[in-house]
Amino acid sequence: MAEGAIWGDQERARHVVEEVKSLKRWVEPYQTLRKRVTEGRELNALLESEPEPNAALQRSLEQEAEAIAAQLEALELQNMLQGPDDVRDALLTIHPGAGGTESQDWAEMLMRMYTRWAERHGFKVEILDLLQGEEAGIKSAEIQISGQYAFGLLKAEKGVHRLVRISPYDAQSRRHTSFASVFVYPVVDEDIEIEIREDDLRIDVYRASGKGGQHVNKTSSAVRITHLPTGIVVQCQNERSQFKNKATALKMLKARLYDLALKERESKKAEVDKQKTDIAFGNQIRSYVFQPYTMVNDHRTELKTTNVQKVMDGDLDPFIEAYLKRFGSKAA
Repeated sequence: MAEGAIWGDQERARHVVEEVKSLKRWVEPYQTLRKRVTEGRELNALLESEPEPNAALQRSLEQEAEAIAAQLEALELQNMLQGPDDVRDALLTIHPGAGGTESQDWAEMLMRMYTRWAERHGFKVEILDLLQGEEAGIKSAEIQISGQYAFGLLKAEKGVHRLVRISPYDAQSRRHTSFASVFVYPVVDEDIEIEIREDDLRIDVYRASGKGGQHVNKTSSAVRITHLPTGIVVQCQNERSQFKNKATALKMLKARLYDLALKERESKKAEVDKQKTDIAFGNQIRSYVFQPYTMVNDHRTELKTTNVQKVMDGDLDPFIEAYLKRFGSKAA
């Protein structure tokens, strides 16, 4: 890269920069881990050379061993994320199943859970489109989570999520079961060529509205784009500027079309529809039980925990890691 001539060819320069970044993602953690192991061995040798037991050195060695184990675990997890899009940002969509307010509230709870998870990882969260429910919860949400390996990690969350609880919206305090679906796409880089012809688009504008019809814009700033050849529909109403909403909607459409192109390239065009199963009982990937007992159960890996609140606060890594370890390169 030190050669000045490389910057005269922008395409070549871009590929070189991406390759350097890819190598750094492996080399830097490995070098850090190797240095730490060497220091740990030196600390162990020092402890063994002590004529008398040294409690302080022993504690330091134990702490160092725990840190090394955690770093090794992180490197092993990274080794599972070698799909072509795993390193990309993620576009996550959430839709409630049948059940009105109850399922819409559950969809909003899931959105909060993924936001908390992203914050734990230092990822950036951007709400691209949000449609509020009439009474409570949300009718749909589309959020972008930006960070290294966001898509590779969140692809484990793709599917139907089931909630069992005493409904706060039921006057008789009966137990209800609700469903919501989560789907995850890789965010497409601007330099990836996905052809979108103007003739293939139907662009509708309308007035955006807030919860319960409040805060209605006086201008038609919300944008809905339909890709006629595929039937894919995206929409954005978060900004007051119609131009900004259109740009965001086009980015969402590009991500969907890229995802579809990958499936077609692998002769699995029908895979998208198969993954979007009915939002109902029997199709759930995970159940969250609040009453009569507390339990989160992942039906794919059989991993369970009784600390529901911790999971709802974003502690999803054990489930994600179990999924990746179970399915490895087949994870999608």
